[in-house]
Amino acid sequence: MNESWKSYTAGSFFDELITPKGQPRAAARGVVRLLQKLPGDEMAERRAAAELAIREMGISFTVYNEAGNIDRAWPFDIIPRVISAGQWQAVSDGLRQRSLALNHFIDDIYNRQKILADGVVPADIVLESTNFKPQCMGMSPRFGVWAHVCGSDLVRDGDGRFRVLEDNLRVPSGVSYMLENREITKRVLPELFENYSILPVDDYPSQLYQTLASLSPRERRRPCIVVLTPGIFNSAYFEHAYLAQGMGAELVEGRDLMVADDNCVYMRTVDGPVRVDVIYRRIDEEFMDPEAFRPESLLGVAGLMRAWKAGNVAIANAPGSGVADDKVIYAFVPDMIRYYLKQKPLLASVPTWLCMREKDREHVLKNLDQLVVKPANESGGYGIMVGPHSTAAVRRKFARLIEENPRNYVAQPTLALSTAPTYIDDKVEPRHLDLRPFILQGRDTWVTPGGLTRVALTKGSLVVNSSQGGGSKDTWIVEGKA
Repeated sequence: MNESWKSYTAGSFFDELITPKGQPRAAARGVVRLLQKLPGDEMAERRAAAELAIREMGISFTVYNEAGNIDRAWPFDIIPRVISAGQWQAVSDGLRQRSLALNHFIDDIYNRQKILADGVVPADIVLESTNFKPQCMGMSPRFGVWAHVCGSDLVRDGDGRFRVLEDNLRVPSGVSYMLENREITKRVLPELFENYSILPVDDYPSQLYQTLASLSPRERRRPCIVVLTPGIFNSAYFEHAYLAQGMGAELVEGRDLMVADDNCVYMRTVDGPVRVDVIYRRIDEEFMDPEAFRPESLLGVAGLMRAWKAGNVAIANAPGSGVADDKVIYAFVPDMIRYYLKQKPLLASVPTWLCMREKDREHVLKNLDQLVVKPANESGGYGIMVGPHSTAAVRRKFARLIEENPRNYVAQPTLALSTAPTYIDDKVEPRHLDLRPFILQGRDTWVTPGGLTRVALTKGSLVVNSSQGGGSKDTWIVEGKA
């Protein structure tokens, strides 16, 4: 046995695999007991096998920093995270509810704006947001769905309760790593799969295909679906290629598409133009169409918005869906659920202070050393200040930024994020983690059984983003008792 299991303790944090008394939780009992039996040298061999598999499979991600764009091997921990199917069902129901309300909100904003007229959400924070696109006014995509792929970030608090930390509705990424994590775990710990009934995730590409196909403006047995990528230098290019291949769709760049005089989108091929029915866009809408957005963009397709507004092509996620992907708007999602669905929120949100409100701003400025401060529209963990881990100079900087542009900042309490056993430096130690499930919505709604678990590999750190030094684990939703 690796001796670190004997002394393992998460302290005051909720640990997902080990109870405060040091015993495995029921759903994780088989996993923990098998891993505890592995001697230290064999654990190291399994980790080395995982690292070799990652290199062989070409799983990488790109970090942007001052030194340039750096490709790195995917950081993976071999100890899986285990959640019971019973617990997950409640989370899944809450995510469906949340996705439905968010799509009602986006459709309302670009049409009647009833929620603004009724004062449920302040009009100025929506209409003055950089993510509100006037070019989309009057549109209502098929099924009234704008955000067809949503990645909601979840955390578990000190009581083990799941809470929504934020919603990602513009171009959510990470699902390919969720799928690859499962493949790696099967390679290096195959015996774990013999005694567990683990809900599969490998049908995600087919579920995504069905969602996209349901959006097609033409009734065809197999509509033409393309994945629109910015190109090989994008940090998520691995995922773009992975999903295109998994769906049997074409991976294209802007130069591969054109909008003809009939306001239809065509793909250039060696056999001539082929009409495109659905575009799964993985580029920011600002670069999507130089006619409608940034005229200098070389990544998009001139006329794409015209074709979309004419109803000749479906785009997922729809342009303008980012209006709900704002950390200020996030604070109003429980109100949206009550307003549109007449239901109580099934999933709790994290308490959020909006610096645009005077009382909230005063509270935040007085408690910067205790709070997490986030810019409203950044992603990837950039621009965040974690108060308890910050210096006085950093806090002064953020106080100035908040006072200069209060609309752009929100604050949340420093949560006691749950932990899970993680194999670090030949020892098993607790590390904080979060979870990004993916919700697909078209004709039907589907939630991944589990999602992408991101883990802070640095001891004591709460920052899980891979771009900030985080790693990942396979996430198991297990049925029955194991």
